[in-house]
Amino acid sequence: MANVITNENRLAKREVIIKNTHRGLWYEDGVLVRTLDAGRHVIPGRAKLLGGRRPRIEVVLVDVRERELTIKGQEILTSDKVAIRVSIIVQFRVTDPAAALQNVAEYEDRLYSDVQLAARRSLASMTLEDILTNRTRLSEDILNEVLAVAAGYGVAILRADVKDLIFPGNLQDIMNRVLATERLSEAQLVEARTKAETQRIEAAANAEARRLEAVAEVERRHLAAEADAEAERIRTAAEVEAARQREQVAQIFTGNPALLRLRELETLRELAQVANARIYIGFPKHVGPELNGVAGDRE
Repeated sequence: MANVITNENRLAKREVIIKNTHRGLWYEDGVLVRTLDAGRHVIPGRAKLLGGRRPRIEVVLVDVRERELTIKGQEILTSDKVAIRVSIIVQFRVTDPAAALQNVAEYEDRLYSDVQLAARRSLASMTLEDILTNRTRLSEDILNEVLAVAAGYGVAILRADVKDLIFPGNLQDIMNRVLATERLSEAQLVEARTKAETQRIEAAANAEARRLEAVAEVERRHLAAEADAEAERIRTAAEVEAARQREQVAQIFTGNPALLRLRELETLRELAQVANARIYIGFPKHVGPELNGVAGDRE
């Protein structure tokens, strides 16, 4: 977990290069003096000097990258006495190398224990239904409980999630049946909603079709009324024109009796050409009644 570099060579100085992924703790005779950032650092040799000696120097490298810790298969009783096995995955990184190495013996082991105990306390306060319906609560409980504790030994918890939940065999069968029933209910609900939506769309389409038919019928009647009115106007205009022409003809005949007589003769001539035509001639009143109204037939 940590690499140690010393100045065991009493004469030659040494160099240590620290990458961005690590930090270094500089110890002199076992006392932490400073924390080294990434870069090149010189460790002097331990040759004696006038007036004293150089201390024994150690540089301990600490990994500060984000890492994962898995707490596997913890069997825990829920508040309603159901035994379940849970696996939790924790993402963390070291933010204070000095605290991580000096405040606890092994910070990863301590983190493992803290998360394990927090999960047990959280699950012990939850029922099986709570766990099934709200798995995020366990993660939230672990974070709330461990976050401050881990910060005390220089570790930041980035997330803690439930990886696996394993139930007893008989309970697993019951849950599978419950899940199957829920899926069937959801499918029936979706089918009912789809059917209702289809009926609604069909009803709306039928209503729109009836509305369009009503609009078309009103338009048809309107056009028919306009056509009838136009036909009546044309017929009236034709009758007026015919009456005007007859009036003009009458005025011509009135002013020219000879033309009227000529017209009568032309009419008689046309009738004379018809075999079955009958001509009735009226006589003046002074003519004998035996002759009045006598008809002459031309076969």
